[in-house]
Amino acid sequence: MTTVRIPAGRPATEEHARAVQDELRTRVVLDEPGPPPGTGHVTGVDVAYDDERDVVAAAAVVLDAATLEVVAEATAVGRISFPYVPGLLAFREIPTVLAALDALPCPPGLVVCDGYGLAHPRRFGLASHLGVLTDLPTIGVAKNPFTFAHDDPAAPRGSTSPLLADTEEVGRALRTRDAVKPVFVSVGHRMSLDNACAHTLALTPAYRLPETTRRADALCRKALREATAPRNPLGGDRQAAADA
Repeated sequence: MTTVRIPAGRPATEEHARAVQDELRTRVVLDEPGPPPGTGHVTGVDVAYDDERDVVAAAAVVLDAATLEVVAEATAVGRISFPYVPGLLAFREIPTVLAALDALPCPPGLVVCDGYGLAHPRRFGLASHLGVLTDLPTIGVAKNPFTFAHDDPAAPRGSTSPLLADTEEVGRALRTRDAVKPVFVSVGHRMSLDNACAHTLALTPAYRLPETTRRADALCRKALREATAPRNPLGGDRQAAADA
């Protein structure tokens, strides 16, 4: 597990953070298709918080895209570096997510975020932010549609409907299980929307959420529990001492 310090020069105000978003947004690449589904590596990233203790834990889990078997995983823990502000959540998550990615022993390939890319009020969610900083292909697969309108997709798995900001398609509602609530897919960086949806379907053979997200979610929660577990004076956590 990597311990992360709050980076120097981080935005300290909402105005500064929005200015950083505006500058970085100009670097998003939207004219590349991205890797084909089922090839190379695909990596899920996710974070978990303990606001009372001012701790955030991030996980990165690399899967073989063809088999969905785990290839590698890494975690990072640090202090929360930015307050909760809707639309600026990337600034709370990016430092620890980057540290988890850096700790991996292999290239991550495509990165799947539990959140948004272009389907963001400022068209620059976590998936886009992370993609620009790493220059990796990234997509966002969110559980909810944020503020955008959409029709309900048809019931069969694979059905889609546009996620709309007025008339602009910023993502798609995608049905990953028959007659189950859709997920909301958007491009982050160096990926087409068609391919982002194809990857999401390849990553959801049995559940609504991608295997990348499910595994990264479980790992970051475990890392947070370990990081915040009470310690006894001789070292180790209290439960381990009680079980000894």
